[in-house]
Amino acid sequence: MRVFDLISPIGKGQRGLIVAPPKTGKTTFLKEICIALATNHPEVKTYCLLIEERPEEVTDFKRSVPGEVVASSADQDTEHHIQTANTLLERVIGEVNAGKDVLILTDSLTRLARVHNRDAHSGKTLSGGMDANALEIPRRFFGSARKLEEGGSLTIIATALIDTGSRMDDYIYQEFKGTGNMELVLSRKLAEARLFPAIDISGSGTRKEEKLFSEEEFNTIHKVRSYLASLNPADALKKLIETLPKYPSNVEFLKKFSL
Repeated sequence: MRVFDLISPIGKGQRGLIVAPPKTGKTTFLKEICIALATNHPEVKTYCLLIEERPEEVTDFKRSVPGEVVASSADQDTEHHIQTANTLLERVIGEVNAGKDVLILTDSLTRLARVHNRDAHSGKTLSGGMDANALEIPRRFFGSARKLEEGGSLTIIATALIDTGSRMDDYIYQEFKGTGNMELVLSRKLAEARLFPAIDISGSGTRKEEKLFSEEEFNTIHKVRSYLASLNPADALKKLIETLPKYPSNVEFLKKFSL
């Protein structure tokens, strides 16, 4: 999680996209996010929204994470998937308006879009078999993340599936690409090299991240990232994974490299 915090930091009220090819450790990474939030930010109410996930995966999530798991597993019908997501969003918006800080960790935005595609009947089909109206509600769901001036915040971190062999999945990702404040890309090659979290450092980042750090920290992070960009992706990640544990916190790490 410390690599995540340095490379793609996320603040309250932001929209974050985790771009994940198959077999990149996505599920484990999501669990670690939930555990880290419960430990470091217990004031944030965390929901894990699982759509069309395998029943055994839902059970494992409920046993493994401290947040509240809201799920519509693969053995449920389309209407149940849609209702589950809509009901959670309505509930959360009420909590945010009441002044609470809330995070919805969604796995996945891709499957949520697929579900709405099955329910859409505009008569116009786009690339990959996607109905022209299918993404309207998923876009609204993802776009609902915000920080209220007088109230709480809703942060949404959602996964987008890529390289699945499905043209529809690729289309969904392209439609959501760039719509968030943060994008973190997981790499199949790094995962195959047994480097976890398999984060593509050069492909990941956060918009206006200078607002999340002090000026000194931001300048140091820029230096560190410039150095890592000079290495190949595997060496860059390995260097960061090996170096961070030598310091008790990212703050101490940045102090060392600001000299």
